[in-house]
Amino acid sequence: MKVILKEMNKKRLGNSDMELSPIGVGAWAMGGGGWRFAWGPQDDAQSIAAIHRALDCGINWIDTAAIYGLGHSEEVVARALEGRSAKPYVFTKCTRVWNDKGEIWSALKTDSIRRECEASLRRLRVDTIDLYQLHWPNPEEDIEEGYTALVRLRDEGKVRWIGVSNFAPPQMDRCRKIAPFTSLQPPYSAASPEAEDEILPYCQRHGIGAIVYSPMKSGLLTGKMTRQRIANFPQDDFRRQAPAFHEPQLSRNLELAERMKAIGARHGRSAGEVAIAWTLRHPAVTAAIVGMRSPEQVDGVIGALDFRLTEEEAAEITGA
Repeated sequence: MKVILKEMNKKRLGNSDMELSPIGVGAWAMGGGGWRFAWGPQDDAQSIAAIHRALDCGINWIDTAAIYGLGHSEEVVARALEGRSAKPYVFTKCTRVWNDKGEIWSALKTDSIRRECEASLRRLRVDTIDLYQLHWPNPEEDIEEGYTALVRLRDEGKVRWIGVSNFAPPQMDRCRKIAPFTSLQPPYSAASPEAEDEILPYCQRHGIGAIVYSPMKSGLLTGKMTRQRIANFPQDDFRRQAPAFHEPQLSRNLELAERMKAIGARHGRSAGEVAIAWTLRHPAVTAAIVGMRSPEQVDGVIGALDFRLTEEEAAEITGA
């Protein structure tokens, strides 16, 4: 199935010139298995097919990170884009580094970020990264140094726009004193709405674009998650240790998914599309990062490009 949406309500990301489709391809899981934050083994061919399906359906941006699969996700993205005439925007992230043993740590030093940027450019096979983001604000004492390195990379033309991910308002204040930035990437879903308290209002006040991640809470709100499926996760699937997949949170999250499934049934939409639409209803949200690992997964969420909840339906979910 190929869906082409000719008229789509795109939104400009912060102070950039990029008009984004309401959802983008999240390439975290495409990194494959065998590393600390993996989703278990993945099929690269299926990942590439998922990217192709998403782009054919009108999605115009991809979000990845150097740490996903210890560089492998970026390589998969590059393979998927090879030979395509219409290129999407490609976003990636730095500050999570690793060694030959697969040990991971955070680094915000100038030299480290510059090495990461050069490595990402090589793996992605691009001359310029459309949006380069500080993945985590750690070590916190080095935030200014790390952010200044990002500004310099932008000034040199290696990246077009810069942003941050997982930063709190006081940490964003420290960056903004150096130079404005384009976007923030926070977690946000109906199961974890904490960003509504301070983070999203902060973005609104300062004209910062918000591209939210985990709108389906790592698959919990797709309407397809079951206790048996969770029990059968591969040993290297990070979700085996995630609190949201264990009691007391698990029962609440599965009940929420059932509520979303019922709302979706009224419109012929999936629970996942409802979950994504709930995040897109917030005026501070520019777009949502949606994980996709196969064409079938794309087909299950692509309706979120144009599906929107009524105020009553959004309130029904929020009340739950």
